[in-house]
Amino acid sequence: MLSKRCPFPDVREKSEAILSGVQELGIRIPRPLGHGPSRFIPEKETIQVGKEEATMHTLFAESFATLGRLDNVTLVMVFHPQYLESFLKTQHYLLQMDGPLPLHYRHYIGIMAAARHQCSYLVNLHVNDFLHVGGDPKWLNGLENAPQKLQNLGELNKMLAHRPWLITKEHIEQLLKTEENSWSLAELIHAVVLLTHYHSLASFTFGCGISPEIDCEGGHTFRPPSVSNYCICDITNGYHGMDEIHASPAGTIPSTESVCEVEALMEKMKQLQECRDEEEASQEEMATRFEREKRESMFVCSSEDEESAATRDVSRHFEDTSYGYKDFSRHGMHVPTFRVQDYSWEDHGYSLVNRLYPDVGQLLDEKFHIAYNLTYNTMAMHKDVDTSMLRRAIWNYIHCMFGIRYDDYDYGEINQLLDRSFKVYIKTVVCTPEKTTKRMYDSFWRQFEHSEKVHVNLLLVEARMQAELLYALRAITRYMT
Repeated sequence: MLSKRCPFPDVREKSEAILSGVQELGIRIPRPLGHGPSRFIPEKETIQVGKEEATMHTLFAESFATLGRLDNVTLVMVFHPQYLESFLKTQHYLLQMDGPLPLHYRHYIGIMAAARHQCSYLVNLHVNDFLHVGGDPKWLNGLENAPQKLQNLGELNKMLAHRPWLITKEHIEQLLKTEENSWSLAELIHAVVLLTHYHSLASFTFGCGISPEIDCEGGHTFRPPSVSNYCICDITNGYHGMDEIHASPAGTIPSTESVCEVEALMEKMKQLQECRDEEEASQEEMATRFEREKRESMFVCSSEDEESAATRDVSRHFEDTSYGYKDFSRHGMHVPTFRVQDYSWEDHGYSLVNRLYPDVGQLLDEKFHIAYNLTYNTMAMHKDVDTSMLRRAIWNYIHCMFGIRYDDYDYGEINQLLDRSFKVYIKTVVCTPEKTTKRMYDSFWRQFEHSEKVHVNLLLVEARMQAELLYALRAITRYMT
């Protein structure tokens, strides 16, 4: 007998008939391999479809109407409905609304971008979407089979993903002046936004341990399932039971020690605020602290820093597989600091994007602001807490790793607020997301809610996306002037 969870009696009857027919034909039914939408978050602690609030239900409906499924990214992002709404609106506009690039180009660029981080989850989703909108299957055999115009984007793709500070106006000129394979400025802006969107979404996918969809490789198994407790509509939506026992997170420590960790962080925030009120560091001192933090970020690396070999299925979609992240200032190499007062998103990038790709600048700006300002005034078990200092430290640390400096920020606060395990997690998710592990996720902010850790990931991906955009848009501006 099928599960009583199925709310639609007619669907249940049809499901029973389908099951009976399937069994007679000997067809194997896939069942989910994972436990919920994330490998890092116990399924019972995620928001369950059918038990969501009205606002979330509306978002689920919009996501399903747009994508034809409730993907696992949505099921994790919905911890923060305000952000998810902005994210879905932006992604829908980039992929489906009127714009400079044809639909199949958009999905192929998504594949190219996700492949740079070996993110098979996103690659698989966009391979299906690419074919659905009429993309040529031959292009999927490898980047060399795609049009030369898309192949030419490969250099910009790899630099944006791994070393955006190296992008110059000459790289832009090469794309815009390649005779019959040239890009228009509007097309290039669309492509740049798509590339940065999917690089950062790959960071979110790995940072939150997003599980593969049931219909994708690694998302299902054909081991004989027991279908007696399932409804077909549950199976196809990735539901596989609520009664499974979840192991405790790796690295769990006594709650008293965790509480002390939270209390210590709150005390540091209080002390820093008092120091701010008493005196302000000089511009020279602030510049020195930025340079010190930038240098120190080079020595923050994952203890699990093994090389991740890209699979053939993913690596076929990009060239130069050995090219990866290198620290901003390494081995005496000097790249000038990107000073925000000289080129900022608010004063320069926003207007350029909006002029060449109408409305996208506004959508991105809204998304950046929501992620940066999002707060529920909580920290773990504490309420009525002003977290703005902590959020700014996270955002500015990421930009510091990319060589971007805010003159009005005291970078000495970063070392006070972000401990080493947290810095390891941040740098891994932002720079080499494919190396993120559950142990890293478990090891920072151990007493915080999973929703708070997802919020951290939203900050990481939006700060990363803005950093990439700043370098690309500055190069485009320099080419134009």
